[in-house]
Amino acid sequence: MTWVLATILLPLVGAAVVAGMKKNDRLATLTALVVSLLTFLLVIPMWASYTPTGDRIQQKSSMDWIPNFGIHISFGIDGIALVMIAVIGLLVPIVVGALGLTDKLPAGRSAGGFLSLILVQEALTIAVFAATDVFLFYVLFEIMLIPMYFLIGGYGGANRQYAAVKFFLYSFLGGLIMLASAIGAYSLASDKLGKGSFDWETLVTVVRDAPLGTQIWLFLGFFLAFAIKAPLVPFHTWLPDAAGQAPIGVAVLLVGVLDKVGTFGFLRYCLPMFPEASKELAPWVLVLAVAGVLYGSILAAGQRDMKRFIAYVSIAHFGFIALGIFTFNEQAMVGSVSYMLNHSLATGMLIVVVGLIVMRGGSTRISDYGGMAKVTPLLGGMLLIAGLSTLSLPGTNSFISEFLVLLGSFVDYPVYTIIATVGMVLAAAYVLWLYQRVMQGPVRGDALIGAGGGPGTAMAPELGATKAIKDLGGKEIAILAPMVVLIIALGFYPKPVLDTITPSVQATMSSVQGGK
Repeated sequence: MTWVLATILLPLVGAAVVAGMKKNDRLATLTALVVSLLTFLLVIPMWASYTPTGDRIQQKSSMDWIPNFGIHISFGIDGIALVMIAVIGLLVPIVVGALGLTDKLPAGRSAGGFLSLILVQEALTIAVFAATDVFLFYVLFEIMLIPMYFLIGGYGGANRQYAAVKFFLYSFLGGLIMLASAIGAYSLASDKLGKGSFDWETLVTVVRDAPLGTQIWLFLGFFLAFAIKAPLVPFHTWLPDAAGQAPIGVAVLLVGVLDKVGTFGFLRYCLPMFPEASKELAPWVLVLAVAGVLYGSILAAGQRDMKRFIAYVSIAHFGFIALGIFTFNEQAMVGSVSYMLNHSLATGMLIVVVGLIVMRGGSTRISDYGGMAKVTPLLGGMLLIAGLSTLSLPGTNSFISEFLVLLGSFVDYPVYTIIATVGMVLAAAYVLWLYQRVMQGPVRGDALIGAGGGPGTAMAPELGATKAIKDLGGKEIAILAPMVVLIIALGFYPKPVLDTITPSVQATMSSVQGGK
């Protein structure tokens, strides 16, 4: 058994165990935390045994599934998949450990049910990144929507059912269109090889030689599915609703991990399989990417809800990632891949901190807060660190990613790069605006029920009404500490990540440049 298989199977087994603990929330939480930590520990030997300069796909495992149609249960990783699996392994224990600190489960709902869905989501997401059979990838792409649907619809806010259905239908429809393109690629393999195949490496060698018109149609099927998942404008409308209604822990996985399946799909499927179509349609994709940067940044300014604010800032970031991918510049592409990792860390921490704020204030509305840093200085510091990482301050993890994208994309697409830079500057300003509104200024907050007065009591300037509000405790600091360490460490020393992903990016670039 490979380390990849182990990281998929362990959370599934853990989910089955935790699901049976519906009457003991504490035991269910402890068990889920142990399982998620063990899964993260499995990533360490997986990373150690990966050779960046070795084969493109490593730690392979395969078994027949539907052999008559050339379908296999096949897994393997490259450097890009590896870093995404690592960030999943890190975020899930944080989500589990934060339960009760950032979210309160609805009445009648058990921690066992919630956490078992979290573990299933972890296993399926890892499997999506590791799948090397295109049909298996499609199946996992669709199945991983199910636990997320129930997490949003069963444990979210007042409009959770609407948000869950919208999330599911958008992604499910995109997956069906991708399936049609996958079947088209299978038919091309059947015509050329005498037998059909869904093996990714086989399809890369077959489909890349197809006529441009055929490539374009097949590319569009995959691209649409990934553009919805990413999400790129105008396929983004499900994200603000889903992130706004999802519980904090679920929002961390949704915005921090699941969305990366879209940008990962561009790199793993769209570019290597359809190199000529990718180059032909790249200018149109870049228009969508830059539009997403501007749109997300501008819309973020009008948000009153902190969770929706983060969703729109993330839409801007995903446009920036797509810009780096479709400029076909190695530096920009390396920057985009590292941005996928760093965005997960920065946004994941930002969402967790917002959850800690909401648990103290009882509201997600920005206008209900002010001056909290005077009462909770540690919490204010955590929001500042997460915000500075989100706006890519030098010395934080996101800076090198953004710098590489700008440096690489400016070579061939200076106009797009300049426009995107303006959008990112706006997003940075809005992140600081969020911090200023919530943490600085006069102390106030009508939402802080029970903070020293009764319902509706405002936070008085003399702090008399806020003394009951506590700063971060030991458990909360322990949850945030790993992300703080990584944000700073990768800000000053990103070499381990860049060395891991660069050969995989070079292989992707080689596939594109070697097309017809």
